[in-house]
Amino acid sequence: MLELTYLRNNAAKAAKGLAKRNINAETIISDILRLDEQRRQTQTELDAVLAESNALSKSIGQLFQQGKVEEANAMKAKTGELKEKSKELHNQEEQARHALDNLLVTLPNVPNEKVVAGNGADDNEVVSTVGEIPTLHADAKPHWDLADDYKLISFDLGVKITGAGFPVYMGKGARLQRALINFFLEENQKAGYEEFLPPHFVNAASGYGTGQLPDKEGQMYHMQEDDLYAIPTAEVPITNMYRDEIVDVNSLPIQCTAYTPCFRREAGSYGKDVRGLNRLHQFDKVEIVNICHPDKSYQLLDDMVKHVEMLLQKLELPYRILRLCGGDMGFTSALTYDFEVYSAAQEKWLEVSSVSNFETFQANRMKLRYKGDDGKTHLCHTLNGSALALPRIVASILENHQTPEGIRIPEALIPYTSFEWIS
Repeated sequence: MLELTYLRNNAAKAAKGLAKRNINAETIISDILRLDEQRRQTQTELDAVLAESNALSKSIGQLFQQGKVEEANAMKAKTGELKEKSKELHNQEEQARHALDNLLVTLPNVPNEKVVAGNGADDNEVVSTVGEIPTLHADAKPHWDLADDYKLISFDLGVKITGAGFPVYMGKGARLQRALINFFLEENQKAGYEEFLPPHFVNAASGYGTGQLPDKEGQMYHMQEDDLYAIPTAEVPITNMYRDEIVDVNSLPIQCTAYTPCFRREAGSYGKDVRGLNRLHQFDKVEIVNICHPDKSYQLLDDMVKHVEMLLQKLELPYRILRLCGGDMGFTSALTYDFEVYSAAQEKWLEVSSVSNFETFQANRMKLRYKGDDGKTHLCHTLNGSALALPRIVASILENHQTPEGIRIPEALIPYTSFEWIS
């Protein structure tokens, strides 16, 4: 959620930035500032009424002690009027605050100055492209056929047990999945991230804290009876571990990693882009999360990008890095880099990671703060990234490393799979 102090001091800048997302925010920002001023004026008036009431209460006691009963009773009548006035002002302040919060949660984060305007994926900037696109043999197949030929993944069994988008991994397919999870976790630990194993369900406060609610409520699986949500990513429980906390500035940055299954309804997805592992309702992902001092967040973002690059290089996959335009960024992000690997059999790029800096947007919702050298509390910056999402990584490994003799396992993975080939 955007900070009110930022909007008060930078209304025009915020509106200009949000225009990169194709949002005309001038009216809503004006309404927010009007409600904020109304709330602050009401609070000032309420404080004055309460102060006057407190002063009268002290005087009443003194007047009774002095035997001035008539004057004391007159003051008691006045305090009664002030009490009613304070109730009225309190209700007005609450109503203004509620209306203000309802408007604030509709505004996405203001993009960083590096972000260009754009309507969608076609307007994203290619920052770099690394690695050679492999030339496959004449009988090369897409991953869904390879998975069937080598009995690695059953999409039909998933449909039988649950429904479309819930595959069953088996044999070397299951072992490859587990190997990738362990590989990612260990590489993240080497880079300084502490491992966690969080719950796979969160409450509404957690969904609100990281910005999935109310923005993406329709994309989350909701257990109505318990009012719990299946997590769309480990970012949600991990970042919310620090909700309503004032962390020690000397502990920053706080670096966390976690493996979890992820659950997404993917409403509206259809067609060839959802075939096989391309788009699932349940998938595995290893996440990295950073909570840091505002002065360090963009250096940390660069470090996270380099870390994800290293993982893809070790998996011997061609990749490219995109800086997302305003129209393609997530609701909470100030700056996002997407990683895509090339799927040689499908002849297209597949997104495998998003690395984002949210600045204070999530921290403001969660009241995640640190105490500065000035003795005051300040909002932290939060960042997260996929390191990595497994389905499209598996798809790319199967497709890009296939040969007439079988599928070659990248050298870095062999200690985790205990096999060099799928054949």
